Amino acid sequence: MRVNLRKFIIFFGCFSLIWLVVSYSSSYSPVYKPRSSVSEIEMEIDRLQHKMQNQLTDSYSLLQKVRLHLKKTEEKNDESAKNSQPAWNEVDTNQNYKNPVLPILVIACDRVTVKRCLDNLVKFRPNKETFPIIVSQDCGHNETYHVIKSYTDSDPSITVVRQPNLSEIPLPRAKVKFKGYYKIARHYRFALNHVFVGLEHEAVIIVEDDLDISPDFFEYFLGTYPLLFKDPSIWCISAWNDNGKKEHIDLSRPELLHRTDFFPGLGWLLRKDTWLQLEPKWPQAFFDDWLRDPENTDGRACIRPEISRTYSFGKIGVSKGLFFDMHLRYMQLNMEFVEFTKLNLTYLIKDTYDENLTSFVYNLPEVSAEDVMSSTGTEPAVRVSYSTAKTYQRAAKKLGLMDDFRSGIPRAAYRGIVTCFIRNRRVYLAPSYEWTKYDPTWG
Repeated sequence: MRVNLRKFIIFFGCFSLIWLVVSYSSSYSPVYKPRSSVSEIEMEIDRLQHKMQNQLTDSYSLLQKVRLHLKKTEEKNDESAKNSQPAWNEVDTNQNYKNPVLPILVIACDRVTVKRCLDNLVKFRPNKETFPIIVSQDCGHNETYHVIKSYTDSDPSITVVRQPNLSEIPLPRAKVKFKGYYKIARHYRFALNHVFVGLEHEAVIIVEDDLDISPDFFEYFLGTYPLLFKDPSIWCISAWNDNGKKEHIDLSRPELLHRTDFFPGLGWLLRKDTWLQLEPKWPQAFFDDWLRDPENTDGRACIRPEISRTYSFGKIGVSKGLFFDMHLRYMQLNMEFVEFTKLNLTYLIKDTYDENLTSFVYNLPEVSAEDVMSSTGTEPAVRVSYSTAKTYQRAAKKLGLMDDFRSGIPRAAYRGIVTCFIRNRRVYLAPSYEWTKYDPTWG
């Protein structure tokens, strides 16, 4: 509307000027009067100039009125937008999430490529005060430590702490091959206690040393952080979509977020009070799968994006590169900046989200996974049903989704529903029965 009004002003001014020139050119047809004096001609010219000046003054006055109307319209629209701000942005009695300090905890070990991770964090960090960087290093690898120190020596907002317990963990022979997972769990416990208990921060964003981040990584967490206060059913915010390959996401919706019962990890936000509940029962190994058990997180959910805000470049790790080659290397990192702090995210609040999701999904046309993959169809959204673990895995494999379970929960599922975007259609893989809880025997 503003662009159209400005075009109108320019057009009106040009039209007025042309009209004046043409009108006076046509109205003034001087007749040759050989006996007219020079003074008479000058008087006629003065008269016409005066008349033209009056017309230009009237045109300018009208133009000013149009500009004034435009200004009043813009002010009215701005005031209306201000008054109609959603409840999400209104003043809240709970001020804990106002102007937060959200430190970035980098979990490092023996990768000198931590430099790539730190370079991106520094590059995209909007300010040092809100997002100090804390690197926690395990493994005692001196070369990696020197890389980290090159950052801490030049920037006081970046600090490093070294995990003091480097002892071997005694394990039975059958579990020796998993010792890396035991050390990771021990390191996480130390690092999170350092941030929450030692440094007394109220929240932390956790990344590992092999993660790239999106340009809006910090904005994403800053915008979603209030959800941890407004909805007690949410315990974490994750930057990761387990089914975030290019062919499974809507690239036109970088602002879209989802609830999930499956802990995604790979860049996640945690509050201190949640850590103090988790820490006494923290597992000795496989902490990520432990967090995917509803019993350990009190059945609460996480928030995840449609398009991941992190990307793992670490092929070599405790999984020996197998998971990277089969899955991680194909993930899509978001590159479009979304101003999450200006969005209304109340649609993610449990009561609203649950009701909308269920009513929407179960009113969609039902198709098979084969139908989804064989044609584009005309429906903007469809539902693929499953009834057992085997029928879920069969459909997920056909759609190209992750088909494994943890504590009976499919990856990226919420209330048993997994959503993706295939061939320009939103697809919901949903239970054919009334969902009440997950079956831990699945998977």
